[in-house]
Amino acid sequence: MKRELTNKYLSLFCTEMATAFQAGIAPEKCIRVLLVGADKDEKMVFESLLIELETGAPLSIALDKSGYFSEYMIRVTEAGEKTGRIVDAMKSLAKYYEMLDRFTVTVKNAMFLPTVLLATMTVVIIILLTQVLPIFNGVFARLGSRMSPLAEKFMRFGEWLAGLSSVFAVIFSVFCFIVILLKLFPQVRFRLIGGLKQKWGGRGILGEVASYHFLSIVTLSLESGMDIDRVIGLASTVSGGTIVTDKKNAECAKRIREGATIAEAMGDAGILTLRETQMLAFGIQGGVTDTTMAEIVRRKEQNLLDTINHLLSRIEPALIVTISVLVGVILLSVMLPLMGIMNSIGG
Repeated sequence: MKRELTNKYLSLFCTEMATAFQAGIAPEKCIRVLLVGADKDEKMVFESLLIELETGAPLSIALDKSGYFSEYMIRVTEAGEKTGRIVDAMKSLAKYYEMLDRFTVTVKNAMFLPTVLLATMTVVIIILLTQVLPIFNGVFARLGSRMSPLAEKFMRFGEWLAGLSSVFAVIFSVFCFIVILLKLFPQVRFRLIGGLKQKWGGRGILGEVASYHFLSIVTLSLESGMDIDRVIGLASTVSGGTIVTDKKNAECAKRIREGATIAEAMGDAGILTLRETQMLAFGIQGGVTDTTMAEIVRRKEQNLLDTINHLLSRIEPALIVTISVLVGVILLSVMLPLMGIMNSIGG
């Protein structure tokens, strides 16, 4: 089983290779230097590269034969070698993986607090229903009274949950097993994600993510010296996987073949908004296509992050209010009758 390389690691690797190429250092010599101080997993990656590099194979072939690197990275590297712009190719790959890493980390951090909050409050409610309410029920019984009908309903629901504890334990065990399986076998995870993308991807915020991914690849691939047809084809392959996205990408490729500019093609395909299409058209006319594309990608990334943060900022207070009201209702359904009994005893 081969280790899955992270976006952060790939960005660092591409930066190191770009520096080596810029300094005129052969790739095999650079890899030997990187081997010094590398951990066990890194050594496996570097040694697999050296096997091909020492035979005189170019870096793109070594990346392909090693089995550790993506199709996108291999093709961009190959294009850089053929056009003599390998330094630009490595730098563009480093920027691409850095963007992916930044986007992924930001989304994970934004989702962390709501997830922890939901899990914590769920546990609190389960404890109230299955452990606390039966204690109060015993207190009421010793006082010769009963809990309120609402509290009894909550307690019966808690008893039902407690009766299904073995079922929940099995479900939780299966869930943990699946998580471990997906972690240990990246290919299984990729197939599962691909299936989910095919069914639910391509629309809404997932569609925006696909467009952002497509534009990122196009922008950075053009910097490496690839021709536009190959860039669109590669971007379509990497960012596709859903019916909606594949349709947009196919339309874009079709318009490029018909002689449309890249701005017209992506605008007609719905990858760019009207405003973004106009902005890119101005950039093409002014001879600053790369800069304009990079700015559009930056704005799309920021808009995506703002949308996700806005969505989560609405979920957090909704979770807090909902769970607080639920806990309050459970406790009040017990405490109010108990306070009435205590007042009667005191009176």
